[in-house]
Amino acid sequence: MGRDELTDAVADAHRRGWGRVLATVVRVTRDLDAAEDAVQEAFAAALELWPDQGVPADTTAWLTTVARNRALDALRRERTLARKLPLLIVPGDDAPADVEPIEDERLRLIFTCCHPALALPARVALTLRLVCGVPTPDVARLFLVTQPTMAARLTRAKKKIQAAGIPYRVPAAHELPDRLPAALAVVSLLLTEGHTASRGDSLRRPELVRTATELAEVLAELMPDEAEVLGLLATVRLAAARSAARLDTEGGLMPLSAQDRSLWDPALIEDGCALAGRAMRRSSPGRAGPYALHAAIAAVHSEAPSYEATDWTQVVALYDLLLAVAPSPVTALARAAAWSHVAGPAAALDEVTALAADPRLHGYYGVPAVRADLLRRLGRNAEAAASFAEAAASTANDVERSYLLARAADPAL
Repeated sequence: MGRDELTDAVADAHRRGWGRVLATVVRVTRDLDAAEDAVQEAFAAALELWPDQGVPADTTAWLTTVARNRALDALRRERTLARKLPLLIVPGDDAPADVEPIEDERLRLIFTCCHPALALPARVALTLRLVCGVPTPDVARLFLVTQPTMAARLTRAKKKIQAAGIPYRVPAAHELPDRLPAALAVVSLLLTEGHTASRGDSLRRPELVRTATELAEVLAELMPDEAEVLGLLATVRLAAARSAARLDTEGGLMPLSAQDRSLWDPALIEDGCALAGRAMRRSSPGRAGPYALHAAIAAVHSEAPSYEATDWTQVVALYDLLLAVAPSPVTALARAAAWSHVAGPAAALDEVTALAADPRLHGYYGVPAVRADLLRRLGRNAEAAASFAEAAASTANDVERSYLLARAADPAL
C-alpha cells in the first residue's frame, strides 16, 4: 500500500469513525483528555500497522478495539483500574432506571458531553471538537472567534469538567430536556460546516452533512413531538433538497438568486416544508424557538417559484421573531439582506454599515459580501468590486473565494 493510499484510508476512517470510537473509549476512561489520547494513539497505530496488515474491513471496529485497549493499559499503569471499574458504563448495566434508550453512540456521547455545568457555548464547542472531530480552527470560525481564543475555551472547559468531577454517564430521560438545546446546536453547527466548509477546496463536507442528517433523524425518533427537533430535521431536509443546484457544471458557486430550481428535489422540499409546518404548530403560541423559525425561513425560500417571487415580507417577519428569541449578528445580517428586497438596497445598506461595527463580525466575509451586492444593485460598481474583493480575502473556502473574485472583476454579473 502506498503512502497516499494509506493516508486516504486513515483520513476516511477518521471521518467515519472518530465519534463512535471516542464514544466507546470515554465510557472506559471517564476522562475526555485520556479518551482523546487513546483514540489518537489508535490512529497512529493504524498508520504503523495497516501497511503490513492491510486496511481492515471494519476500520471503526479495529480502531475501537485498539483505542479501548490503549485506554485500559493506561488505567492499569496508573494503578487505578480497580477504582474505576465500578464506574464503567455499559448500556443496560448500571444506568439509571429512567435512562431513555439512545442507540446511536454519537448522539449518546453528545448528550453526555452537553452537561449543564458548562456554559452553553463551551458545551457545544467541546462536543463539536471531541465528539464530531471538527478541527479547532473550524470550530473557531463557526463561533466567529480566533483559533487561539477557541483553543483556550476548549482547554478551560475540559479543566472545569475534571475539577468539578462531572460524571461521564448517559443522562437519564428527565435530564434530556435540559441538554437538548446544546445537542441541537451541535447538530445544527455540524450541518452548517458541512453545508459550506470553513476552508478547503470543496464547497461542502459531505461526511459532516451525512452525520448531521443521521443525528437529526435519530433525535426525531427519540423526541418526535419536540418542535425544535422537528425544526432542525426540516432544515436538514430543505438543505439537502437544494444542494444539487448550488454548483454549476464547472464546480462554481451558484447563489440562491441564480440557482436552477428545477434541480431542487421536490419530494425533499415537500417533506421539509411539512416538518417545518409541524414545528411551528407545535411551538408555543408566539414563542417559536430558533430551529422552528430557521425551518420556517427555509420553507418560504423553498416554496417560492423564483427568487424574485419569494415572500420577502414574511422572511423579514420570521427573522424579526428569530432575533427576538436568539439574537445574533449573523442573523441580523441575513435579515438586512432580506429587508433589501422589501425596503430597497439603500435602506439595507445603512443597516449593514451599522452591523459592520459589531466586533463579533470582524473578519466575517458575510458583511462585505452582503454590502457588495447592495452596492451593485445601487449601481455603485466600483465600491461593489472593492467589497467583493474584501469578502474574497476573508473566506478560506476556495469555491466561495473564486466566486467572489469573479464578482469583484465584474460586479455587474
